[in-house]
Amino acid sequence: MSKMIKSALFPAILALAAASATSANAWERHTSTTGPYGGTVSKHSSGSCAGGSCSSTQTATGRYGNTVSRTGSTACAGGVCNGTATYKGPAGKTVTRSRTFRRY
Repeated sequence: MSKMIKSALFPAILALAAASATSANAWERHTSTTGPYGGTVSKHSSGSCAGGSCSSTQTATGRYGNTVSRTGSTACAGGVCNGTATYKGPAGKTVTRSRTFRRY
């Protein structure tokens, strides 16, 4: 159950956060979800965009106080976008992912 929540958590945070933009430049979202066994995950997401670049931060705290987080940014110029995201787990370990894509 714990692994399933963690693996599905960040895409859900991103989707909710993107859907709740409060302005063209910045957004913030606070939510909580209760699972089938009564465990609650509290989520906080925020981000902003300016000058062709966007950044965001998501943090989730589970039922036992464990926290996972994601910090990312994407910059676009000339139709090419470069993005980087760093994920940090409850044990303090991190992983960074980078990608480049074309915007048409």
